[in-house]
Amino acid sequence: MQLLTITLAFLGSASTALAALAQPPPQTSITISLPSAPPGDVSGKLFVFPPSTHGTLSTFGQTKSAPLSVANTLVFRNVTQGSYLLDIHCATHAFAPLRVDVAPIPDGMLEEGDGHGKVKLEVKAWETYRGNDWDNKGEEAPRQTLRNGGNGGVVFGAKVLGEKGYFMERSKFSVLSILRNPMILLGLVSMVIFLGMPKLVENMDPEMRAEWEENQKKNPMNALMGGGGAPAASNFDMAAFLAGTSAKKEESSGDAAASTGGGANQGGKKRRG
Repeated sequence: MQLLTITLAFLGSASTALAALAQPPPQTSITISLPSAPPGDVSGKLFVFPPSTHGTLSTFGQTKSAPLSVANTLVFRNVTQGSYLLDIHCATHAFAPLRVDVAPIPDGMLEEGDGHGKVKLEVKAWETYRGNDWDNKGEEAPRQTLRNGGNGGVVFGAKVLGEKGYFMERSKFSVLSILRNPMILLGLVSMVIFLGMPKLVENMDPEMRAEWEENQKKNPMNALMGGGGAPAASNFDMAAFLAGTSAKKEESSGDAAASTGGGANQGGKKRRG
């Protein structure tokens, strides 16, 4: 009799344990609401997403998918405890990914004889991006309320980053774009100087023109360009010309020649005397 009692007690505890193990883990639903228009836009432009738009809620070894509903929402059902990455796949628009954490919180005290109690799941979401450290949480995504109500669980809003572009716009021909080219501008300035310089020389005052021509004759660059009235190109010292010492050398050599010539004249006069 005692053995039968022990056997029945063992079978009762085993059935209780099996029932506890067979009980499904706590689950919840997550709804992602897609915006219908750009934020702050008053022009009446609306977002039109293709029917192939869907969202994925992925974690290690598990991925949930939700299609786009008529209410412009993505509903993920039977979401268990874990940390997920939410991605929205759309052919026309790019969305910011979200990090979604589902964690259990105790709701009430544990009852006697109940080993698991009643567990409630808390859902939070943060903005993230590809390549970001998973422990580095961004700005927390605010919760929203659906207008049509519904049993979609926790609701978060999706953020549109912009439209996707698959084609490059062909550049249009414009005369202004040609004139804005630096090489074209440099050529136009050079042409104006080339055509306008002779006109300026003709309209110059005769004295100023004579002075300008005299300066042009003294310019050593004329020797390099093949002009006359200047020292030969082989004897031209560019470094001395840029340093400004060539004129001083010519003046000093002229003074020395003058002093030498004056001394020779004085010596000749003395000899004659």
